[in-house]
Amino acid sequence: MMISTRGRYALRVMLDLAKDESGTYVPLDDIARREGMSEKYLESIIVVLSRAGLVKALRGKGGGYMLTRQPHEYPIGEILRLTEKTLAPVTCLESGAACPEADACPTFPLWQGLDKVIDDYLMAHSLADLLPKAHN
Repeated sequence: MMISTRGRYALRVMLDLAKDESGTYVPLDDIARREGMSEKYLESIIVVLSRAGLVKALRGKGGGYMLTRQPHEYPIGEILRLTEKTLAPVTCLESGAACPEADACPTFPLWQGLDKVIDDYLMAHSLADLLPKAHN
């Protein structure tokens, strides 16, 4: 498993929004500038986050994006699952995949255990855990 640029950027966008304490919508171009990212690329990521209900959008003057929940209510695993095709360490554990060799494979339990460790770890950490101490 390797987290893509898309997943890393989604996490950074969510953190940028979590740092904002103004209670107003944050324009995407402000996020792109602060994070040193392409606004065009962020547009494709923010659409995914918005459709999933992780952020809400407001168009027009004064528009932008804001979180729909408190930072501690966003497990990192939830954000990464939206942007990554899979977080599974091996293809036989990807969602929807049924490995026909699972019962006979001596390594399958190892991969299941690793998958659980990854999932547990990412779900046990929230956006709030990644914020600077002044924001917690």
